[in-house]
Amino acid sequence: MIPKFDVLTPEQVKQVHEQSMKILNEIGVEFSYQPALDVLKAKGQKVEGQRVYFQRQFVEEQVATAPAEFTLHARNPQNNLVVGGENIIFMPGYGSPFIHEVDGTRRNSNMNDFDNFVKLAQMSPNMHMTGGNVAEPNDVPDSIRHLKMVYSAIKHSDKCFMGSASGYDKAKDTIEMTAILFGGKDVIKKNPALICLVNSVTPLKYDDRMLGGLMAYAETGQAMVIASLVMAGSTGPATMAGALALQNAEVLAGIALAQSINPGTPVVYGSTSAITDMQTGSLSIGNPEGALFTSASAQLARFYDVPSRGGGGLNDAKIVDAQAGYESMMTLMAASVTGINFVLHTAGILQYFMAMSYEKFIVDDEIAGMLLRYLKGIEFSDDNFAFDVIKKVGPGGHFLTQKHTRKNHATELRQATLSDRLSYDGWGKESLDTNKRAERKWKAMLAEYQAPELDSKVNQTLQSFIEKRTSELKG
Repeated sequence: MIPKFDVLTPEQVKQVHEQSMKILNEIGVEFSYQPALDVLKAKGQKVEGQRVYFQRQFVEEQVATAPAEFTLHARNPQNNLVVGGENIIFMPGYGSPFIHEVDGTRRNSNMNDFDNFVKLAQMSPNMHMTGGNVAEPNDVPDSIRHLKMVYSAIKHSDKCFMGSASGYDKAKDTIEMTAILFGGKDVIKKNPALICLVNSVTPLKYDDRMLGGLMAYAETGQAMVIASLVMAGSTGPATMAGALALQNAEVLAGIALAQSINPGTPVVYGSTSAITDMQTGSLSIGNPEGALFTSASAQLARFYDVPSRGGGGLNDAKIVDAQAGYESMMTLMAASVTGINFVLHTAGILQYFMAMSYEKFIVDDEIAGMLLRYLKGIEFSDDNFAFDVIKKVGPGGHFLTQKHTRKNHATELRQATLSDRLSYDGWGKESLDTNKRAERKWKAMLAEYQAPELDSKVNQTLQSFIEKRTSELKG
C-alpha cells in the first residue's frame, strides 16, 4: 500500500480536536428529535430545550467504543467488504435529482435510471458496492420510494448496498427488507449488512429525519456514515481551520449519540465539506479546498481510530468535459492517496451533487480503475526485476516477443477500458470523443447485463412486504 499523504501535522490534528471539544461543550448541538435528547440526557449530558452541551470526557469515551474496522456483508459473500484499515471502497454518486444527457440537456431522474446505475455498478470491477440513492426516482411517490430503491439494490446486484435513513420508519422498513434477504434480524445484527448516510444540518444541528434513521440503525447494529457538509463561507466559517473544527464537532456529536444507543455500533467518520463560491453563492465541490477537507478528514478519522468517508469524482461541471475530468481526478485522487476508506460519489456525479450522468459514470469508472492500479503500487520480486530476460535481450533488442512479457503484461500493465490509445489514423476512422465513447460503452454494458440469481422464496417475501407497506403508507 502506498504511504498516505498527510495535509495536517499531528499537532494540527490535536488543535482541531481541542477546538471541537470547546464547540461541543460551550456552544452545543441542537437535536430536534425527543428520543435522541432523552438518550443523551440519560447519559448525563446537559440539555436545554433541544440543545445538548457535551462533556469532553463523555464524547471521547463514546467515540472510543466505535470499531476501528468492520465487515459489511453482501448476499454474495465474495462481495463482502471490510470497512476501515487499509481498504478503499468505491461506489456511485448519491441523491441526485437530475440526469445530464450526452447532448448536455437535463431531465428529472427516474426509477429506470436508478435501476440502470445499480446494474452498471454491479458490472463494474471498480465499484465495490452499488451505493445508496444512486439517482433520485422522482416518478415514485416519496412515501414508498425507499421500498423501491432497496428492492432494486437487492434484485439487480449481489454487492453491498446502502439503505434509507430518512426517518425512523423508513429506516426500519429498510432493515426489515434486509433481514428478509439475510435470514433474520439476529443474523444481520451479528453480521451487519446495511450502511446508511446520516447528515448533520450545518451549523450544529441534527434534524428529526436523520436522527430517526440513526437511532433505528444503531438499535439493530447496522452501520452508518455520520457526515457533515460545511459550506465554508456560508454554513461555516470562510477559514478552513474553523470550518474543519465545526465539521469535526458535528460528526463527533453524531458518533457519540450512536454509541450511547448501542456501544460498538459500526460508524464511519464522514466529510462532504467544501466551499461557497463567493461569485455565485452556490456550493462548489470541485476545488482544492474540498480536496483538503477530504484529506484532513482522513487524518481525523485515523486520530479517532474509526473508518473515514469522503471525496469521490467531485466537480462543478454541467457536461462531461475537461472541467469534469480534471476536477474529478483531483478530488478522487485526494481521497485515494490520503487514506479515505469509503468513497461515495466515485462515479457519475456532475454539478455539485445535483446530477448524474451515464457518460460521467463511465469516465469516472475509468479514473477509479486507474487509481486502483496506482494504489496497488510496484511489486518487487526476482521475476519482476526481470534480470534474466534483460540479459537475454541485451543492448538494442526488444521485449515484445519475450515469454516474460506474455506472462506479465496483463497483470502488470492496466489495459484502458475507455481512454483512446489508437494512432491518429486509427482514431480518425470514427473520431469519437470521450463523451461518445462513454455513451457507447454504458449502452453496451446494459445490453449485456445479467441479473444475479435471487432466491425465489426470498423474492416473494420481499414483494409481499413491499405490497403490505405500500398499502399502509398510501392508505
